[in-house]
Amino acid sequence: MFGTLAQAAVICGVSWFLWKYFRQIFVKSPLDNIPGPPSQSSLLSYAGHLQQMLDRHAWPMYKYLTDSYKGVVRLAGPLGHRMLYVFDPVALHSVIVKNQYVYEEAAFFIKSHQLHFGPGLLATLGDHHRKQRKLLNPVFSIAHMRRMIPIFNEVGRRLQKGIEDRLLARDAPIELDMLSWMGRTALELIGQAGFGYSFDPLVADSPDEFAILIKAFQPALSGVTMLRRLLPYIPEIGPVWLRRKLLELIPNQGLHKLRIIVDRLHERAVAIYEERKKALEQGEESLSHKMGEGKDLMSILLRANMAASEEDKLPEEELIGQVSTFIFAAMDTTSNALAITLSLLAEHPDVQERLRREILEASNGEDLGYDTLVSLPYLDAVCRETLRLHSPVTTVFRETRQDAVMPLSEPIIGVDGSKISEILVPKDTTVIVGILSSNRDKARWGEDALEWKPERWLSPLPESVTEAKIPGIYSNLMTFLGGGRACIGFKFSQLEMKVILCQLLTRFTFAPSDKPVVWNLSGIRFPSVGESTKASLPMMVGLYKGADSAAASA
Repeated sequence: MFGTLAQAAVICGVSWFLWKYFRQIFVKSPLDNIPGPPSQSSLLSYAGHLQQMLDRHAWPMYKYLTDSYKGVVRLAGPLGHRMLYVFDPVALHSVIVKNQYVYEEAAFFIKSHQLHFGPGLLATLGDHHRKQRKLLNPVFSIAHMRRMIPIFNEVGRRLQKGIEDRLLARDAPIELDMLSWMGRTALELIGQAGFGYSFDPLVADSPDEFAILIKAFQPALSGVTMLRRLLPYIPEIGPVWLRRKLLELIPNQGLHKLRIIVDRLHERAVAIYEERKKALEQGEESLSHKMGEGKDLMSILLRANMAASEEDKLPEEELIGQVSTFIFAAMDTTSNALAITLSLLAEHPDVQERLRREILEASNGEDLGYDTLVSLPYLDAVCRETLRLHSPVTTVFRETRQDAVMPLSEPIIGVDGSKISEILVPKDTTVIVGILSSNRDKARWGEDALEWKPERWLSPLPESVTEAKIPGIYSNLMTFLGGGRACIGFKFSQLEMKVILCQLLTRFTFAPSDKPVVWNLSGIRFPSVGESTKASLPMMVGLYKGADSAAASA
């Protein structure tokens, strides 16, 4: 009897799996009428177009989608599933703002971030996510950001000193890995401003093991991109120790590298949390003598959590999850954005010199305060244009929790020649939010959309941009997303970028090295030399000849 029931259960389970994951091959869908490129692999292959889009050299694929289609594209997904790639502004508003709880984060994204960082902001959904965000939002207020500026400037001066020490007694510029320096700096910025904790004094020739591991996260992740998408369908067998043992048996170097990185990240997050918690328990007087003087984001969060009602309080594991999340998110996105900004300034020496003059005139040899920093027009233009054209994150994935109707800003012509003004999106459809495509869409930004032109921000943007009502939280861009899952730390990131650029350009010059640098597509884009998978950005760095006279005039 038991055997018969077990057999029936297995048959039902297998039947359900086959129907759920293969039914799209046999059942017609309203998405079949949406234009899209032909799949270059068989319908029954696992990857579909996904393999092309997740390749680290997939930039031509994204350019093709942006230039060839009008804001929405049907793609072939895994096991014949239909996907939508979306960059139409009205459709984007529906996905990330109006119907954001219908278009939830993809299951693989949530599952993988739970494994990587714990139950932090990137790994929660629905009411759980809103509860975390409610407590965290005030931490990133403008008032708190103002208090960060002295910390940012202090770390910037350490960076200056660290690079200067390598240039002393040199008559000519030398090659430095600026991605490494930006990674170390961003880690120290989130350490001091975020947690009242120092990761790296920026005096050694190379970062410590922890910084190297965090910077190796994206290259390691890019090696297991397809495996990540299987996570929601792998059952959690037995206790954690057993699952770890099973994981060790999988012959994949990228997977084992990730496991080491995640373990070290969690250990450091726990240590930081315990240190801040102990300091708070000793009272405000004790905290005022610690690094950050209790003004760091973690101390503010812990105070808010202590004062919150029982129903709004976050448990300890979620607070630790925020530490892991902020360490990674604040380091990798900002450091890579700074790296590509320096690379562009090196390729455009006229822009570099104009920006340097603006900073020198405003600073008069002193650190810039918050109000001056945010009022420098050319600095702001350089940052906005870089974040437009080279957003660190290229896409995010959403999945429909129920059938939905997606409106469009203008009709498209279906495969059958009919005019389509809205799309019925079935439940369980994967929707890819085209961040980069929205930022580079020539229909909105003009024929020069693929050019890096900071001056476009010094005059009013074209009506095609402003009237499109692109739903991004930042400057008509999708770079930091929008809606309830917009980047919570985007103001923090902007200030970091501006402070560090000011500190660097008043002391140093930057030029390209003769090594071939390639920018790789990953969860967060990263540079490497040639076909290497090691993240690095070699640049020629020299002392700015006017630095001493500028400092003396102060």
